[in-house]
Amino acid sequence: MGTADLKSKLSNGDFIFTTELGAIDGTQIEDRIAKAKDYRGLDAINVHDCPNGNLRMNSVMAASIVKRELGIEAIPHFTCRDRSLLGTQADLLGAHALGIRGILATTGDVPQHGPYKGSKAVYNYNSYELIKLIKNLNSGKDANEVNIKGSTDFVIAAAASPGALNLTVEFERMKKKVEMGADFFQTQPIYDVIKAREFLEQAKVIGKPILLGIMPLTDLKLVKFINNKMAGVTVTAEIIKQMEEGKQGIDIAFEFIAQLFGEIEGIHIYGMGDVQLTNKIIEFAKSLKS
Repeated sequence: MGTADLKSKLSNGDFIFTTELGAIDGTQIEDRIAKAKDYRGLDAINVHDCPNGNLRMNSVMAASIVKRELGIEAIPHFTCRDRSLLGTQADLLGAHALGIRGILATTGDVPQHGPYKGSKAVYNYNSYELIKLIKNLNSGKDANEVNIKGSTDFVIAAAASPGALNLTVEFERMKKKVEMGADFFQTQPIYDVIKAREFLEQAKVIGKPILLGIMPLTDLKLVKFINNKMAGVTVTAEIIKQMEEGKQGIDIAFEFIAQLFGEIEGIHIYGMGDVQLTNKIIEFAKSLKS
């Protein structure tokens, strides 16, 4: 795992590898940390913020532990769902004090997706406004544009969907996120090379690094879940046919990366906690560089 910070790597045009820590079971972050020590070649690890309305350890606090224990940048997902405008600013200042230097600003799934139906969402602001707020804090100003003592130094990540049905709308969203202050994008998984290439070609005008989402297909059960449950993500009929004929998902991922490698600035790996699988993808992509 590299020693340079993520902001420097992005500025230098380094090829970036990120993945996700995976679900923390209650207080048992030690289990995740122990597994994550075996990652090789990662530049940052994302930490989810109660995805799908499920209870998880606070993403900022967990990310701070990840960074302390692994010596690697950790990017907490930070949602608009649970915090007031005041609480958001307080949490961001605290995150900076804990050594967090990357934030992924996202809307957040409504609590009703999870088991806590009585939990009420806040949504005091949207993801664009959250990005702008983080940018303000980087400039030493609060949400009211009033100077604060000191300033934060966050690199701001934003989400993108290369498989969106309406790419024109998706690009407008991305442009607005950049206008608000986004520094780079991590995308949803995509399996269609033609659509991915169309997305990347048009996204060049945005002028920000894009880490393309790669989720290796472990079996046909996962394919069914993706096609039925993941909005904006589709496994193509051709890939399904290949898997039915016995082709391994990791080999499909390798072929996909090889075809697009020269057009991307990095890869965000949806490894589902599989360290060995994630390391294989990183090793393969690095072999393409040489």
